Amino acid sequence: MPQILPDFLSSVKLKYVKLGYQYLVNHILTLLLIPVVVAAVVQLLHVGPDEIITTVKSLQLDMVQILCSVFLILFISTVYFMSKPRPVYLVDYMCYKAPITCRVPFSTFMEHSRLILKDKPKSVEFQMRILERSGLGEETSLPPAIHYIPPKPNMEAARSEAELVIFSALDSLFNRTGLKPKDIDILIVNCSLFSPTPSLSAMVVNKYKLRSNIKSFNLSGMGCSAGLISIDLARDLLQVFPNSNAVVVSTEIITPNYYQGNERAMLLPNCLFRMGAAALLLSNKRRERSRAKYKLVHVVRTHKGSDDRAYTCVYEQEDPQGLVGINLSKDLMVIAAEALKSNITTIGPLVLPASEQLLFLFTLIGRKIFNPKWKPYIPDFKLAFEHFCIHAGGRAVIDELQKNLQLSAEHVEASRMTLHRFGNTSSSSLWYELSYIESKGRMKKGDRVWQIAFGSGFKCNSAVWKCNRTIETPTGGPWEDCIDRYPVHIPEVVKL
Repeated sequence: MPQILPDFLSSVKLKYVKLGYQYLVNHILTLLLIPVVVAAVVQLLHVGPDEIITTVKSLQLDMVQILCSVFLILFISTVYFMSKPRPVYLVDYMCYKAPITCRVPFSTFMEHSRLILKDKPKSVEFQMRILERSGLGEETSLPPAIHYIPPKPNMEAARSEAELVIFSALDSLFNRTGLKPKDIDILIVNCSLFSPTPSLSAMVVNKYKLRSNIKSFNLSGMGCSAGLISIDLARDLLQVFPNSNAVVVSTEIITPNYYQGNERAMLLPNCLFRMGAAALLLSNKRRERSRAKYKLVHVVRTHKGSDDRAYTCVYEQEDPQGLVGINLSKDLMVIAAEALKSNITTIGPLVLPASEQLLFLFTLIGRKIFNPKWKPYIPDFKLAFEHFCIHAGGRAVIDELQKNLQLSAEHVEASRMTLHRFGNTSSSSLWYELSYIESKGRMKKGDRVWQIAFGSGFKCNSAVWKCNRTIETPTGGPWEDCIDRYPVHIPEVVKL
């Protein structure tokens, strides 16, 4: 039997149908207003100027009414603009780059593991298998104290590492922005596992002789997502204190946390975590708008600490021999997925176009009313963002988010290359990724960036930035001497 109607599924590309639907929904108000405006213009053209003047005179408004109306308009406008939140700008940032002497190639790492764990061959073999599949490259760095055999994770060495990475990042930031230490109004330092007394923020105040009335904060124990918590805190403070500069330092000190025991769940961080730090200058000053790189749009924080499983999935504890380390649970990826789901449910309505929100709503209603087996609709976040910075916590984290958010290889390129070149630098990894995108010349004016980070507790935090200006390839950044070699192919397994 010949076909009476054509096969539309094969003759029409459904992606174009979806594009048309998205355009229609996202511009529905404009499309509805156009006929109204046209009708009003046509009506005014038919009315002569004499009739318009006669109508205005017939209103019989006196000077008091006019002045009251003007005052009311000015009052409402003033209240509106004063109630609007102050814009927060990311003027610039700098990332720490370790010297060549701190690099730890695979061969060096494994040789040291065999010497340190010479009575524990199974632990050495386990670390080798993890390293082979980690996605790390040969140029990641560990602090000097870890290069000793055996390592010397004492307080003095930890302070030395903190001074090295924090002061280097801050010096680079001051040189790049021209900021003087006396111009800093707010200082926030976050480091999860190393919390000495005096604090790291006090160490910065002492080094740069900051003002006595500076508002300083030191965040500890908040995991790899603490960098975005610092951004959220800085944003709140900049809403309260006008005409202020805030400096945020995000780092993780590796020295005191190198585990030398035999528990496999606690050996895993040894293979992934590496040296790193980032220093950022945030400001609410209007004059900084022209030179600022980004404007902060949203910060969304999700905390799953009320669930015992989530609370203990990243847990610092002692092993049976009394050695302290970080225990990473097998349920970590499942818990991270649940936290991400809660986070994107909150951030979705803030950033997604109306077309995606309607599709998600229709699917949700259909599953509730008609058929619970319907596949849930996953919103296309690529319509809301041009760039994605996913915390480089490990290859499994990046793989899982790429699959769940349906991202392309280019969307997660910055995360994979950061993991390969610098390893897991904890809360500072997001800024190495952003620097990678800039170094590739991909950041254009108006582009939107989504930063996603996970941390102990368990937390999933995200921030949305909008690019203020097209950013030229930066000089002096962590990628300056190697960006031409990236992206590189990262095999599934690197045989050692």
